[in-house]
Amino acid sequence: MNVLPIGSWVAVAVDWIKANLDGLLHVVSTVVSFLVDGLSFVLLMPWFYVVIIIAALIAWLVRSWRLAIGTVISFGLIVAMGLWVPAMQTLALVLVAGAVAVLIAIPLGIWSARNATVRAVLKPALDFMQTMPAFVYLIPAIVFFSIGVVPGLVATVIFALPPGVRFTELGIRGVDSETVEAGQSFGATPGQILRGIQLPLAMPTILAGVNQVIMLSLSMAVIAGMAGADGLGKLVVEAISTVNIAKGVEAGLGVVLIAVFLDRVTASLGSLGEHPASLLGMMARRRTARRLAAAPAVAVTTPEQPAEEKELQNA
Repeated sequence: MNVLPIGSWVAVAVDWIKANLDGLLHVVSTVVSFLVDGLSFVLLMPWFYVVIIIAALIAWLVRSWRLAIGTVISFGLIVAMGLWVPAMQTLALVLVAGAVAVLIAIPLGIWSARNATVRAVLKPALDFMQTMPAFVYLIPAIVFFSIGVVPGLVATVIFALPPGVRFTELGIRGVDSETVEAGQSFGATPGQILRGIQLPLAMPTILAGVNQVIMLSLSMAVIAGMAGADGLGKLVVEAISTVNIAKGVEAGLGVVLIAVFLDRVTASLGSLGEHPASLLGMMARRRTARRLAAAPAVAVTTPEQPAEEKELQNA
């Protein structure tokens, strides 16, 4: 019985890429390591309470003072458990992976929404990326980049990319066709319609995709730890190998606390200024109140007297 050697073909392709594109892989490894290590250094450079205050201000700015208080409590609990350094390493990995995935996903989603052929090619590729077990991505990633943070980030980007592409495509295609036709009737170019009509109207859907990308990136933290990436995922892997319940629970709780903060903040980006307890919402209400207060005064002072009344007054 003949067996179709698909796995052997993939292994040959991986070996060819490793042998012929080693320079490119080295550049990718250097850039990714620089970004993750640099962001980790920035997050760990100040005292921990500075980062906590900044995170709380961000939470209050986009969501509410309640989330700000919850952020202080959550990050304080991470400090109390002695997990501050691995937590910031995980946060740096997630932010860099999420940023890379978003930078790739949004242009692909726009291209897919505007081109049926691209959409037909991308759909099965995204299905494959989303359903393939994430552990499988680590095998070629480790072959290409060796053990460390880079293979973990590459696997994270591949796993988190599909929702960003799908949500962007959905948002662009969901824009009302009559609105697009109105722009075309005024002579707007396709680029102007994209920038001035489609992207602004699709932004809430696109930002929902960004939220999903961030959350999937964080869900890969443990798998990235298996590839040797520092952070909470590495602690979870160590706890599994040593059956250390206490260490595993604490590291897992750290991941949950970071996930809650990132989820609430990124979910609020699509409705900035609409949360009444946020700083942006408070500033928006004050601006509205000032405009309403100024409107009656303008209405009284601006109307001009009719010509007949002016003649009677002059007489």
